[in-house]
Amino acid sequence: MKHKLLHSLFVIVMLVTLLVGCATPESPQAAETQVPQAEATAQPQEPAASAGESQTYFEVNALINLPYFIDHRLGLEYAGKVFDSDVKYVGPVDYDMTAMINAFEQAIAEKPAGINVVGFDPALKPSIDKAIEAGIPVVTLDAEVYGSQRYTFLGTGNYNAGREGAQTLAEAIGGKGKVALITKVGQSNLEERIQGYKDEFAANFPDIEMVQIIDDQSDSAKAADGLKAVLQREPDLAGVGCVEAAGGVGAATAVKELDLVGKVQIVSMDRDDGTLKFIEDGVIHASVAQKTALMSYLGTKLLYYYNHAPVPVVPDNKAAGIIPLPESVDTGTIIITKDNASFFYHK
Repeated sequence: MKHKLLHSLFVIVMLVTLLVGCATPESPQAAETQVPQAEATAQPQEPAASAGESQTYFEVNALINLPYFIDHRLGLEYAGKVFDSDVKYVGPVDYDMTAMINAFEQAIAEKPAGINVVGFDPALKPSIDKAIEAGIPVVTLDAEVYGSQRYTFLGTGNYNAGREGAQTLAEAIGGKGKVALITKVGQSNLEERIQGYKDEFAANFPDIEMVQIIDDQSDSAKAADGLKAVLQREPDLAGVGCVEAAGGVGAATAVKELDLVGKVQIVSMDRDDGTLKFIEDGVIHASVAQKTALMSYLGTKLLYYYNHAPVPVVPDNKAAGIIPLPESVDTGTIIITKDNASFFYHK
């Protein structure tokens, strides 16, 4: 009897063990203490734009027919296709700040989803600030408007572009000789490039003497006339550095007319078709080109995501006073020479 009882107990224990082993084990995650969702991860921010609101993005510019700005328009239009949004490219054909500001004010009146603006002049600051205060996000392109409330600056690292141009020109003239620089005086991005030229020469090329800064006012004819005047005073000029597109074309025109091709080396800026042709013909040694289409494309992209999918930098960006956009974006440069000039023509 005792043995039968022990046997029965053994069978019961074995059955209980088997049943426990076959039960679905509790997952480690389920066994852990649950973290409240708000603490575990930041929640998606409430989009700034809601259904039915404007989905139009502007670029406000001046000199809108300048060949350099072809890529600004291309980048903006491409962004419109990618993000299924309307885009408008507005501004005067001349360098007319009054007309540009009027175009900006008209854009604000339309209550768009966002505005890209080329920061030509500090006079644009009140309009930028007005748009921001009206709840319209604004980013600056190509040139900065210092002290404004803009959200992001997108453009070439202008100081470094100037140093790149100086290095390229120094190599072309053998590291010594007299040089002139051509710019539009007073424009913030161009002033940064000029400073880059100056600092690079001072730091690494002590045998290069900068004899003149020519103000061409973004006019190739004025650039040509200015360089001709310098060449009369400095017939042994070795090179010319240009920090905007009109200067390069003007310098090349002057050098060609004076039969100084090969004697005066030119480093230009940007990739308009006239500059490319002068490079292929050997009149311009090289050009520091910007990835210009990226400025308006990425500017519009940032504005779009600010409206529709703002990154939760903290659980509540608005309460923390955080703009969930980068402070600045360097869109970079490319050196164009005879070897690669053919790839940069506009179709």
